[in-house]
Amino acid sequence: MMRCLHTAGLLITVFVLVSFTQLAPIDDVVGAMKNGNAGLLSKYFDQTVEISLPDRSDAYSRTQAEVVLKDFFQTKGVRSFEKEHQSGNGGSVFCIGTLTTRSGSYRTTIHMKMRSDRQLLQEIRIEDRR
Repeated sequence: MMRCLHTAGLLITVFVLVSFTQLAPIDDVVGAMKNGNAGLLSKYFDQTVEISLPDRSDAYSRTQAEVVLKDFFQTKGVRSFEKEHQSGNGGSVFCIGTLTTRSGSYRTTIHMKMRSDRQLLQEIRIEDRR
């Protein structure tokens, strides 16, 4: 009997943790930023994504946005991403952090919004930190 209760408790804990993970795609996006992984980021892109980089800014399709970020990450050489602040409001999630690369540090803002029961990435701003 005690073994059954222990197993049931463990299963409930795992279920809750898995459910919570699925509700927090911002954590996956932060992980992708830490590794400079544009492919993983693209899984969360909306139909169009606003991308602002130090040398260009535009709205891109999912495919274009992945190529733009992949090029930026490879050119700059991502070392890490440190989340400094995160907040949510009415289905939107904002995250501010520092992207550290071989060529310097960048203030980075990420905006995700609920669309069709999924959090999708709307905007990434990567600005020189001066």
